[in-house]
Amino acid sequence: MTIVDPNLRADHDSPVTLGALLGVGLGPGDPELMTLRAARLVSEAKVVAYFSKRGKPSHARAIAARFIAKDCEEIPLFYPLTTEIPFDHPDYIAALAAFYEESAQRLALHLSLGRDVALICEGDPMLYGSFMHLQTRLSPRFRVEVCAGVSGMSGCFAAARQPMTWGDDVLTVIPATLPRAALVTRLASTDAAVVMKLGGNLPKLRLALADAQLLERAIYVERGTMADQKIMRLTEKRDDAAPYFALVLVPGQGRRP
Repeated sequence: MTIVDPNLRADHDSPVTLGALLGVGLGPGDPELMTLRAARLVSEAKVVAYFSKRGKPSHARAIAARFIAKDCEEIPLFYPLTTEIPFDHPDYIAALAAFYEESAQRLALHLSLGRDVALICEGDPMLYGSFMHLQTRLSPRFRVEVCAGVSGMSGCFAAARQPMTWGDDVLTVIPATLPRAALVTRLASTDAAVVMKLGGNLPKLRLALADAQLLERAIYVERGTMADQKIMRLTEKRDDAAPYFALVLVPGQGRRP
């Protein structure tokens, strides 16, 4: 196996063999919602990487556990922080940028030695996924492949048995991290909405939904498709505690048969 300079770009004319970064979407949480391709890629992988909060088990690894080979090399990538400070705070931005750069360098060591790395991700890697930060850093040097996954919001639609868009309804996906005024504007200008990244933003979102006169339509889904899922109308939820893996559905009411 040839050791190559990781700064070299892989192309068809290159005599060296570089590894490929595989972004593998695992779906919303239920292992049975993994695609056949995702299950195959994970089971064949010699190197598997995954994100996790330090001190906590990786959700991605838990989903894919049954498919990870016993002799597989695992690379946990621990976030330096998650919700401890606001996402737009300069310290948060600096810490995450350094983390993604270090993580990319760790994976580049394997890729430059010709080893494929399967970076497993909840949901779909290209929808609010941390995978994209490593793809951006590594794609100039290495081949990148992406295995689409069932998105978290799709899993929640199904878990709630909730039709979301009818006829010509427009669906908007909104991060709850936006300011209250921006949330109101986005909610009021669409037919149906999915609000992601709840966490500590739930009290603010309640107010925004009330301002947009949508509170009665809102459905709260926590850990959708997982064994401990919770689904209820938001008006029935009496507290403001919500994990990161929670979202609110605002179904459309458009043209129906």
